Amino acid sequence: MSARSENKRCEQAQLVACYALAMLDGSEADSMAAHLAVCSECQREYDLVGGLTSALSAWRDQDLPRPAPLWDSLLQRISKVPQKGAPAAVAPGAAFAPDWSEPQWQQAAPGITCKLLSTDEQQKVTSMLVRLAPGISYPPHRHAGVEEMFLLEGELWIEDRKLLPGDFNRAAPGTSDQRVYSETGCMCLLITSSLDELR
Repeated sequence: MSARSENKRCEQAQLVACYALAMLDGSEADSMAAHLAVCSECQREYDLVGGLTSALSAWRDQDLPRPAPLWDSLLQRISKVPQKGAPAAVAPGAAFAPDWSEPQWQQAAPGITCKLLSTDEQQKVTSMLVRLAPGISYPPHRHAGVEEMFLLEGELWIEDRKLLPGDFNRAAPGTSDQRVYSETGCMCLLITSSLDELR
């Protein structure tokens, strides 16, 4: 055997770790299993990574404790934070006193309803849920401040960009939207300036 062939690494060796971690698809895995039976170099490589892959497999298969519900966890953390002049901490699972009533949906225009969540008079910022009925366009408008929109349901077109649930859109002050349209109907969380101008 020549020195060149002795120094040449088996081309299949780069797939050994993937095979050991069960990352190859059916045909690749079958081909690699057959190759391991005849290639001593790849078999040595497989033996070297075997301990690591066994440890990873054991870790992956172990039963982890189920996380506590997020709300209970949050209440526990809040109850442990002392605040000067604050009333006694709320126990986990206790109900909060309703000092805020649920806002109602209001019709802003035909096919457009809004639920006002909060208004900051000093910053001139309004947070609201907005629903567009199917086939409805939001009027063209100019942004007096930053506008942030997170789509919760349906589909929404802003100019030539189509947004789907989970998509976020940010518009800078001074920019305008000419076409905001929903063919399917949609609902979004909108944080915008109360000084926006409709066109």
